[in-house]
Amino acid sequence: MEQLLLVVILLVFVAGMGSIINLSFTFMGMQRLRMLEKYHPEVLEKVGVPMPASMSTPWWQQLYDYLTDDVPIEAEDDILLDHNYDGIMELDNNLPPWWKGILYMSIAFAPVYIWFVHFSDYGQLQHEEYAYEMKMADDQVKAYLATQQNTIDESNVTLLMDRDALNNGQVLYVAKCAVCHGEYGEGGIGPNLTDKYWLHGGDIADIFKTIKYGVSEKGMIAWKSELRPGTMQEIASFIKSLGGTEPGDAKEPQGEFYDEVEEELSK
Repeated sequence: MEQLLLVVILLVFVAGMGSIINLSFTFMGMQRLRMLEKYHPEVLEKVGVPMPASMSTPWWQQLYDYLTDDVPIEAEDDILLDHNYDGIMELDNNLPPWWKGILYMSIAFAPVYIWFVHFSDYGQLQHEEYAYEMKMADDQVKAYLATQQNTIDESNVTLLMDRDALNNGQVLYVAKCAVCHGEYGEGGIGPNLTDKYWLHGGDIADIFKTIKYGVSEKGMIAWKSELRPGTMQEIASFIKSLGGTEPGDAKEPQGEFYDEVEEELSK
């Protein structure tokens, strides 16, 4: 994109310089006519050069006349065409020089644009630009969601069901929790996490809270200083997915019976 902008700036600069040079020559010609009219008017008459209508016309008016190439109303009969459409007549006006300048610049820019988009490694076709913009938007959404993970707590945590989140939770569980609760949640130093009995509540919010604040009297540390809220949510969701898996050598139930269906009905 930077290269395209540079090309556009270069073209505008060249066109501007050309316009300035052309305008300078025009003003020089007008100045010569003024000098000839003032000191040698007979020379102008001899060579047949028409005398300017007014040599005191301001420069900005001259510039406007040059850029528009406008024919005065009193001279419109000279450019009137022999066309009559229900009383509507047609004038043979020239295209304004500024309009033709834009047209010429567009024609000059066209091959540069075609090379840049279709043949260079810098430009993108419409479907390529669309795919790129969609990827950028997706990355921005992911970055935004990542920041939102830090706002999760026990009051708004929800159960995650997507496979990526559960896989992340499993990896973290094995690294952080398996030493006390077993690789498959069967229990060990800590309680069994696969049955329906829980010491500190079996709801997703209860499990998240237990992970976050720990259970100091049982030797479980508080993970809030080491894990982000989103990470603790993934671990809690994975622990919930272990329910009913019945691993071998499971530890006997501990705590109070918790049935999620009955809990939901009671709410």
